[in-house]
Amino acid sequence: MPKTKKMGGRPSLYVQVAEAIKGQIEAGYYAPGDKLPTEPALIDKFGFSRTVVREAIAALRADGLVESRHGSGVFVIGPRQADPGLRLFTSETNKISDIIEELELRIGIEVEAAALAAVRSSPAQEVEIQSQVDLFQSLVAQGKPTDEADFQFHMAIAAATNNGRFRAFLEHIGRRMIPRVKFRTVMGGVDPLPSRDEPILREHRDIAEAIMARDPDLSREAMRRHLVTGIKRYRSLTSWRQDQKENEVG
Repeated sequence: MPKTKKMGGRPSLYVQVAEAIKGQIEAGYYAPGDKLPTEPALIDKFGFSRTVVREAIAALRADGLVESRHGSGVFVIGPRQADPGLRLFTSETNKISDIIEELELRIGIEVEAAALAAVRSSPAQEVEIQSQVDLFQSLVAQGKPTDEADFQFHMAIAAATNNGRFRAFLEHIGRRMIPRVKFRTVMGGVDPLPSRDEPILREHRDIAEAIMARDPDLSREAMRRHLVTGIKRYRSLTSWRQDQKENEVG
């Protein structure tokens, strides 16, 4: 993508918009096949003119990240040349074993991220972690979806390690690192597990409190417990699906 600069080295407005959308695509917020917001919605979101938004879409189209379909809108087709070896989290799956394996891998990364955050986080980063807990709680109280708040909580901890590779890893995985997101997608929007927002909220609070206490061991324990509990939730689906099959046969 061209890095057109203004005086002083700041990217031009259309580049700012294009880079923001590109970042969302690479983070998994928009997957291949997803439709981008309408032009008026993008104008409202970024606060720039129609010309700026159209130039940004043109730049994304030139990079092979999106395509315009006459009468339908703009759709994501990228990012290009993604390493197949790095798609282990982003592909959709209805296999419980896949989700469990992904959670096990996350344990190896995020447990240590929590410990590093407890030692290295700045006051501002602690505020961000707590704000994500508060947002999650507010969404639960309103009965609204918590997927995005869940993802941002983990991103805030990764950022608080002050090791950019942790954040880059989670950004690459994107929102599909949240198991219920990908599982619900392939189940046609149906989530067979009972609502677990309340227990997840308690687990997030425990992690945040351990980080605020500057206790790396307690932070490791809280994050490990959170992810291991997730594994247990999805293992419980094995028996649920077996019961479903037996009922269909019966």
